[in-house]
Amino acid sequence: MREAYYNSMKIIIAGAGEVGFHLAKLLSYESQDITLIDNRKEQLMYADTNLDIRTIKGDATSIALLKEAQVRSADLFIAVTSIETTNITICVLAKQLGAKRTIARISNTEFLHNKDEVGFQQFGIDELISPEFLASREILQLIDQSAFTDSYEFEDGALTMLGLTVSHTAPFVGLSVMDAARVFPGVQFMPIALQRFGSQQTIIPRGDTEFKDGDRAYFVTTKNGVEELYKLTGKVRLDIKTIMILGGSRIGVKTARELGDKGFKVKLVERDRETAFELVDEIPEALIIHGDGRNVDLLEEENIDYMDAFIAVTGNSETNIMSCLVAKNKGVKRTIALVENMDYFQLSQSIGIDTLINKKLLAANNIFRYIRKGEVVAMTKLNNMTAELLEFVVNEDAIATGKKIKDLDLPRASIIGGVIRNKEGVIALGDFVIQPEDRVVVCCLPRAIKKVENLFL
Repeated sequence: MREAYYNSMKIIIAGAGEVGFHLAKLLSYESQDITLIDNRKEQLMYADTNLDIRTIKGDATSIALLKEAQVRSADLFIAVTSIETTNITICVLAKQLGAKRTIARISNTEFLHNKDEVGFQQFGIDELISPEFLASREILQLIDQSAFTDSYEFEDGALTMLGLTVSHTAPFVGLSVMDAARVFPGVQFMPIALQRFGSQQTIIPRGDTEFKDGDRAYFVTTKNGVEELYKLTGKVRLDIKTIMILGGSRIGVKTARELGDKGFKVKLVERDRETAFELVDEIPEALIIHGDGRNVDLLEEENIDYMDAFIAVTGNSETNIMSCLVAKNKGVKRTIALVENMDYFQLSQSIGIDTLINKKLLAANNIFRYIRKGEVVAMTKLNNMTAELLEFVVNEDAIATGKKIKDLDLPRASIIGGVIRNKEGVIALGDFVIQPEDRVVVCCLPRAIKKVENLFL
């Protein structure tokens, strides 16, 4: 049975934009059987040249084209064009023509909130993915864990992944992982990935790996360990009360509404006059300002230097980056910029913005977890790193069941960050015994994924 994990899935992707291309790229690394459909020749030529996949030019709502793509034998059909109605239509057709599972990208988050009532599965859509919803959720988590540059929660925070840049003030700089564990016994955290300053190589830390100033580091911690990690890393939990949001996009509106509901004082700046007036009624929780956020005088008039956080989510990446730099220069503690170009991720630390987010990358990563076979219930990719963070539900007959972690043949390119048992997070060390139904969080490089899957599923 376990050999089945090495068989490729037949996956069809409709839409060769950034979400579709990034998905195809991730999947092609795993030798999956990928077909990419788009009606734009130039998009397909780039994918054809750079990826080991099959491409078909044409309209994915065409039944003849879907049959040509062999939709009947598809294990998974993913519709990620830029038009949600097209994605819904494609998925309905694909399901009727024999696709086993379908995923549609949407922009209207109402569909997500009412999906059970509407019953999307009844007419052929198994999953809905909203890049806007995912981006808004990411921003809220980043504001909550304000001293950290990245965060991801497993099982409502039973375990949390936190990313940060290690500063020279951190008390464990110069210590190995093993030495840090001795000096700070009882601290509930596990380092899972490192990237040295100025390097693009991802390191899965071992006991002798040394923490250095400027490291980009990721940790897994328990609910009780978050405060300990603040102290240990020399980070201070920022007291965020006032937030300025630039851009009345779907992401801006959803974020403003949820932050307002949580008691934050929110100002939202929108350039379009008509949109700004509509938002006054739509988001009573926030103060809406009509104006151009690129105008430094306007930002100063609206007391940007008194803001604790600045979130730029306009449709223009450069505007978002530049306005965040202005905010940082004015002393704003926390800056978050939405960017369309994934290449910008290389720049986030060097240019001084706390966090860059890309809704398409978030969507692609979220969809990617459905490719995993068996009980892989959550996954995320670490920003600007090649590592993946996976959550497995351990099968009763899995190789790992009943074994101590130290006795598992874990690849060196992987590490167990923690285990959730009965909804409680545990930082599991070598003598911890894996049991059926445990939720194991593992960080690993792509080359180790197959072997790690084989241990737990």
